[in-house]
Amino acid sequence: MINYKEKLSNIRAFVFDFDGVMTDGSVWTYADGETVRCGNTKDGYALQYAVKRGYTIAVISGARSLSIDHRMASLGVAHCYTGCSNKMETYRRFLSENGLEESQVVCMGDDIPDYEMMAHCGVAACPADAATEIKEISDYVSMFDGGRGCVRDIIEQVLRLQGQWFNPAASIQTDALSW
Repeated sequence: MINYKEKLSNIRAFVFDFDGVMTDGSVWTYADGETVRCGNTKDGYALQYAVKRGYTIAVISGARSLSIDHRMASLGVAHCYTGCSNKMETYRRFLSENGLEESQVVCMGDDIPDYEMMAHCGVAACPADAATEIKEISDYVSMFDGGRGCVRDIIEQVLRLQGQWFNPAASIQTDALSW
């Protein structure tokens, strides 16, 4: 069996679920029907940093909310698919449109709707508080819960392994984006 770290050298893209991965799964619903979620700034920093380093990032979520769209746009994530009733169909379209092979993708999910996508990627990863079924098929279970740094954890591992993580000598501007 290949160690998941060996697979990280081939990664060019990340696919994340939103609720339960980029958030702790809590959803606040207001009287007007809009929902609000709470994200993690360290996860946000890693997302925008990976985008600037040339990695392709997608969010594929069953939820539909302007807050998700706005958050991802503010981080430079160009591929944000919300309201997905068939995540696998969206995932296949994402791969095709971006010229990606399954082996080049880390997919991080936390619950049963993410199962099929995670079974068809290079590295399946999940937060520490993911559903049992998801943990069982994951190559890597983060030590961090959803919305508590698991996104940064997997992004940082890939970028470090590929020599793309923080280099004090490099001049990458991060002020323009909110994380």
